[in-house]
Amino acid sequence: MQQAFVTMLKMQDKMNTKVHPQWIDQQFEWYRALWLECGELIDHYGYKWWKKQQPEMDQVKLEVIDIWHFGMSMLLDGRDIELIASDMATELEAGETAPQKGVLEATENLAADVLVNRQFSVSIFWALLDAVEMNFDDLYKGYVGKNVLNFFRQDNGYKTGTYQKQWDGREDNEHLVEILKTLDSDKASFSTDLYQALAERYSRLT
Repeated sequence: MQQAFVTMLKMQDKMNTKVHPQWIDQQFEWYRALWLECGELIDHYGYKWWKKQQPEMDQVKLEVIDIWHFGMSMLLDGRDIELIASDMATELEAGETAPQKGVLEATENLAADVLVNRQFSVSIFWALLDAVEMNFDDLYKGYVGKNVLNFFRQDNGYKTGTYQKQWDGREDNEHLVEILKTLDSDKASFSTDLYQALAERYSRLT
């Protein structure tokens, strides 16, 4: 697990550097992006007792992946990545997972903690991961998938405003979920295959 943390942290650093070469020095408010993603997760899961709602679990799990992106960005503070990964693994091994009763409560626990402490707790995040019934392999595959989509967005004008997030009436995230189900994440070419599949669909539908 620790080596997978190293891999994902390096991928996140590369993504953030693509957006801003000196991103760590900018001290962006990652905590704000994180708790707002928690709100989007709750919206997809459903909280309105006054109307019929069905949890959109594919989208809920994508929001968990987005939260993980911002959480790792908070942890990447200029220290050695191997050391950060070791600290993450140690926190989980300590078994200090936060108690939770369900998806909504676990999400709110994470949002409350990051708002108060302005830090990312891997153990509290893991309680959310458990609540949405994701395991580490799900997290890893989902993270790599979303990381590739983020690179694809940047390469196609996301920062300049020319990227089209709606593909034939649906968000690119929804297309990502569909494409991921057709690919083998164990293949060495997984990232390349995914990027090419996104490019083909984007070209065809936009």
